[in-house]
Amino acid sequence: MTEVVLSIGSNLGDRLGHLQSVVDGLGRAVVAVSPVYETDAWGGVEQGPFLNAVVLATDPALDCRGWLHRGWEFERAADRRRERRWGPRTLDVDLITCRDGEHEVLSADEELTLPHPHAHQRAFVLVPWLAVDATATLTRHGAPRPVADLLAELDAAERDGVRPVDAALVR
Repeated sequence: MTEVVLSIGSNLGDRLGHLQSVVDGLGRAVVAVSPVYETDAWGGVEQGPFLNAVVLATDPALDCRGWLHRGWEFERAADRRRERRWGPRTLDVDLITCRDGEHEVLSADEELTLPHPHAHQRAFVLVPWLAVDATATLTRHGAPRPVADLLAELDAAERDGVRPVDAALVR
């Protein structure tokens, strides 16, 4: 049985609808869905703001690579175009962590890096994640770290840039 943390985001088209498509597509695999937040784009490319959320999910039929491919399927269904790194997108589904039973899966191959290599730097991942799991941990340098501590280490402007919105994803 695998359990995952997925970070979902959109800044093109029906942003909330794109996020909802992931929750709908996961169906009964969804364990929890965070509130929705608006954030400025990350990565230095000029573009509109994102809506972001985190989804906790579990599925005994998927391994970590299966979750990665499932995320790509959701992106393709939303007509995601990979024209520019960190550029605008209809839907971005990032696999942040994956657990196989009691063990967190660590991976450093070209296709699948776990945990996500930039998650600890992204308030738009950490804030919603804490909203659905206050005891969450993320492995950094070989050891689990509380997500709350990682968030506290970010610049205040980065944390303050994650703004709650008056919208919710429906399970």
